[in-house]
Amino acid sequence: MRIIAGQFRGRKLLAPDTNLTRPITDRAKQSVFDALTPHLPDAIVYDLFAGTGSLGLECLSRGSRHATFFESDPSALALLRKNIVTFNVADRGTIIRGDVFAWFASSAKPAQPADLVFLDPPYRFLTERPDDLQTLAEKIVSALLSPTGRIIFRHDRRDVLEFPMLRRVDLRDYGSMRVEFLEKEIRNSKFE
Repeated sequence: MRIIAGQFRGRKLLAPDTNLTRPITDRAKQSVFDALTPHLPDAIVYDLFAGTGSLGLECLSRGSRHATFFESDPSALALLRKNIVTFNVADRGTIIRGDVFAWFASSAKPAQPADLVFLDPPYRFLTERPDDLQTLAEKIVSALLSPTGRIIFRHDRRDVLEFPMLRRVDLRDYGSMRVEFLEKEIRNSKFE
């Protein structure tokens, strides 16, 4: 795994020796971030299920202002911390250790609304806990996402999960992986 572009271009990320995380391929990462380029400068980013921080660190490399990383796995968390120190971005990166579902269920409030939210749960969540993901998406929309923010949702392309409060603005398939770009559904109550 490596950083594709920006300040840290070409630098390698520490990655786990196990398959506990699903690192995104360089080809898919390049394509996703090419599409996000206009949204990255000065962005506030939340990297849910961050693993070793590949997506959030790519954002910081490309000029995002701050990234908040959520991770609960101890081995991934240790590597995430090392990556943040190695890239010298501790002042622009916050790590929240623990379950992202519990954080949103608590009274925790974000310091700033998110411009980008990477929703990249382990694939088993889509089959084992679809209601939890639905609830999480609702909380992201109501409590975290800025009015013009985007959610980047990565999942197995065979899994289908609709979020009624969001609209898809882009969809990309990379082998068995699907990446959806989602924005808040804008409704004008005057016409409803």
